[in-house]
Amino acid sequence: MKPADRTLDCDVAVIGAGIAGASAAAFIAPHARVLILEAESQPGYHTTGRSAAFLAESYGAPLVRPLTKASKHFYLSPPPGFADVPLSHRRGALYIFDEAGRAKAEADAAEFARDIPGVRLMDAAETLALVPVLRREKIAGGVLDPECRDLDVAAIHQGFLRQAKAGGAGLVTNARVERLTQEAGHWRIRLADGRTIRAGRVVNAAGAWVDEVARAAGLAPLGFRPLRRTIIIFAPQTVAVDPAWPVVIEIHEDFYFKPETGRVLASPADETPSPPCDAQPEDIDVAIAVDRLERWTRMDVPRILNKWAGLRTFSPDRVPVVGEDPRAPGFCWCAGQGGYGIQTAWAMGRLTAAVVLGAELLPALIEAGVRAENYAPDRFLQAG
Repeated sequence: MKPADRTLDCDVAVIGAGIAGASAAAFIAPHARVLILEAESQPGYHTTGRSAAFLAESYGAPLVRPLTKASKHFYLSPPPGFADVPLSHRRGALYIFDEAGRAKAEADAAEFARDIPGVRLMDAAETLALVPVLRREKIAGGVLDPECRDLDVAAIHQGFLRQAKAGGAGLVTNARVERLTQEAGHWRIRLADGRTIRAGRVVNAAGAWVDEVARAAGLAPLGFRPLRRTIIIFAPQTVAVDPAWPVVIEIHEDFYFKPETGRVLASPADETPSPPCDAQPEDIDVAIAVDRLERWTRMDVPRILNKWAGLRTFSPDRVPVVGEDPRAPGFCWCAGQGGYGIQTAWAMGRLTAAVVLGAELLPALIEAGVRAENYAPDRFLQAG
């Protein structure tokens, strides 16, 4: 039998092997036959593999924060065998502001402090003492979130893939989905190379391509927007890089930077609309990053040592989407994580698994404030 003539059977087909698909598959696999379909030759080639992830409960829209809060315990104490290295390290986050940003900073500090221990509003002197490379004439103060942690993206992603495999999931690479059709209570998935998958349920975890997958299933898209974000690495020569610095984020998220193995990782926090693609950094965004760094800090940027870009995909309301599509029974979304996919992965995976398997939400999710209805796709569909 030719490979193109074979039909692979499974209970659940997860489309996408980035962090969304990997975490969902990890929690579904012990209870169902799972196949993960990855369009590229390896998992995590696009956004997951390009993430500069950190975990901050203060980072993201209000409905993102419960997902982060629920996931935090997992990154602090993963189950035995999940990874050979710690998944997180304490970093801290410092939201800096000038006089124009003071009102927002005060409001954010009060909001963050309700849920995050140790959050405090700092004056200019305290802020400059913590990160001395900031420009004295620019800084009015900072909001410190001491609970922010760096995340080991590769260890987390590979850990979920291993967990999925241990649960019995299979991984099919070079599996670009061309068409999905419903037939007699199951989904038939046609791949671009002619292979066919038959699945009882489908999880659309295709990152920037989630609306393309919906179209392939005959569904109108929900309106996800892939937005390009640029990262640069440089080594300043006029100042020393302190590995103890927190991640420094401008209060309106105009840029951020953090120490990275003796160098500095920085981003202009750009959100440039893009079609789903292999994103590449644009010179203008690199220049904007350098300009903002030089306006807010005393660091020089003698040359760019490395640069890359990834796509952060948002739903229309910038809240992740998890749930069965009411237009197509058995078609489930796990999408729109934006820039928060790594820090929310445990909760997103658990929530997706509960939806797919028809199970109750774990108490840890409920206690963190996660409510399934807040993430369901129904909110984007017109009644009737």
